Amino acid sequence: MEHYQFYGMQLDPFSNTPDNRFYFNSDQHALMLTKLLYIAKSMKGLAILIGDVGTGKTTLARKLLMSLSDDEYDASMLVIIHSGISADWLLTRIAVQLGVENPAEDKIKLLGQLFGRLTEIQASGKSAVILVDEAQMLKSREIMEEFRGLLNIETPGKKFISFILFGLPELEDCLIQDEPLNQRVALRLRLQYMNVESTEKYIKHRLKVAGATKMLFTREALEEIQRYSKGIPRVVNNICDNSLLEGMLGKADVIDRSIVEKVALELSLKPASRDELARIESRRTVTPEGPMAEGGNRMRIVPGNDEPVSKVNTPPEAPRQPIEKERIEQDSMEDIDIDKILDSLDIE
Repeated sequence: MEHYQFYGMQLDPFSNTPDNRFYFNSDQHALMLTKLLYIAKSMKGLAILIGDVGTGKTTLARKLLMSLSDDEYDASMLVIIHSGISADWLLTRIAVQLGVENPAEDKIKLLGQLFGRLTEIQASGKSAVILVDEAQMLKSREIMEEFRGLLNIETPGKKFISFILFGLPELEDCLIQDEPLNQRVALRLRLQYMNVESTEKYIKHRLKVAGATKMLFTREALEEIQRYSKGIPRVVNNICDNSLLEGMLGKADVIDRSIVEKVALELSLKPASRDELARIESRRTVTPEGPMAEGGNRMRIVPGNDEPVSKVNTPPEAPRQPIEKERIEQDSMEDIDIDKILDSLDIE
């Protein structure tokens, strides 16, 4: 018997494998998603979202991609999995993401193909949006210059393409290599760690989606989870998952403080100090780092002989893993009407 089945659940609630069914629409994520949708809707050109390891950047990127309607956007996501790629590789993959057939090896010809394809997309009434996950791996100045060059393709008041980059804080260092590009960032967002209230809601949400009929963690256990995880979702998952296993082995009805402490010790986790916890609690939910006013659900790969075009693009050296586009089943999430959201925010 699996540990989650012991507690009456049908799904594993704390797996760190991406699963859209467990998307947690916290206040922070909801606000960030709205702002990123604004960037896509208004075609401001470039936005970045940064966060530390395990804070949920990829989860938010996938949710954003699913929120971009095929009727309005030609949107796709490019996942960077190593830092050894070249500017030419990136340019070719962007062309493929946008639907350019048989990308030319000559750069000048390739740029012409890109311009033609972007013109077609705009003429069709759609907006071209590329999401780039793990963007901190784009370390060379030449790559930053390619982004800047593509953003120069525009008509009065509107870009032909928008890029939204997701990455670790080192992404800022990558952008600084090309100051003109850095100045074109229309929106900067930073994912913060969850406070204790958000951590509790996060745990309850995942238990509910998995099929739990009661809260399986005591109040004291939740406090310990926050203390050892520091509000990092990935670490919360690890602690909770191991605690459920430990609870099953001990035939415990609920997970209490002692179980969490034992698991944290086995995971070699160090508890946050009182000052650290106070800082987490005092942080704003969302920290925008630039004015918004200034500035398709398709996931494509390079087509092979018989490969479907329903995956995230990865470099040819690495295996390509398909990503199923599932509807997110969550009581608190409705289909997003971006026009209605923007109207309510009174954004010019």
